[in-house]
Amino acid sequence: MHRTSPRVKIFSGTNSQYLTEKVSQNFGVPIGKISIQRFSDGEIQPVFLESIRGDYVFLVQSTCSPADNIMELLLMIDAARRASAYKIIAVIPYFGYARQDRKDKPRVAIGAKLLANLLMAAGADRIVTMDLHAPQIQGFFDIPVDHLDSSAVFIPFIEKLKLENLTFAAPDVGSANRIREIASYFNAEMVICDKHRKRANEIASMVVIGDVTNRDVVLIDDICDTAGTLTKAAKLLKDKGARSVRAFCTHPVLSGNAYANIESSVLEELIVCDTIPLKGQSSKIKVVSVADLFATALKHAYENQSITSLFIHSQRRNA
Repeated sequence: MHRTSPRVKIFSGTNSQYLTEKVSQNFGVPIGKISIQRFSDGEIQPVFLESIRGDYVFLVQSTCSPADNIMELLLMIDAARRASAYKIIAVIPYFGYARQDRKDKPRVAIGAKLLANLLMAAGADRIVTMDLHAPQIQGFFDIPVDHLDSSAVFIPFIEKLKLENLTFAAPDVGSANRIREIASYFNAEMVICDKHRKRANEIASMVVIGDVTNRDVVLIDDICDTAGTLTKAAKLLKDKGARSVRAFCTHPVLSGNAYANIESSVLEELIVCDTIPLKGQSSKIKVVSVADLFATALKHAYENQSITSLFIHSQRRNA
């Protein structure tokens, strides 16, 4: 007897096993069996250890540290295509190279577009990701992209804090639209930290646009790399009269001196998602899981349902 609908299979890349286990549990299917073999020179060869012919295959892999994880994901997609999977969905909680989304100086690559081309060439039918550095990166793809928003997990956390004089802060002008939507949900004020960089990961200057006197400020950003922006913004906000400053960041890249910078900063706490595994520890860092959000999105993708209900940040809270 032939199956009337494709089975769901969820497989994890090396870098996202911790998250895939939770997504798989929330979805209600076991993690598929796959072996990621490596030759002595570092060459990667993924091997599916079960049949995926005619199956709806989700491949979960964040692309940090990017090079090996990207190559591993591309090879997993190619292997799934050659194994006759019905649909191949690349689930990329953290989409590396998203900061390279345009030519902001002469003679540079547009890494986000190149990665989009590679994923499509490998055979991906759909992309599921979260908080791209620039939402317009979705337009680099000629296949559907489900772009999830971490506000769905951050907003309930912020509500539980019950801050009296809540003000939201955008760490740069580019984040203003997103922060404005969240501030609107809470009927709260917002300010902007306008920064100028000399080069990547190095801030030359920063100013605060708006009043934060005696306010409990919440900074929200998509990526925390060296934590230079967040810690500098937090100190500036405190210097301008903020009563407290805490930060929410989707992707905890946390490279270089990030952990030391956070630990010695004026931040009350830094709340991050588990799109990337933490490489260190800090008493100020707390992790909230996006596993349930991704599991729901994957179910909706499989059942051809809308994911609009997952975006609660655009719904104004009742006063």
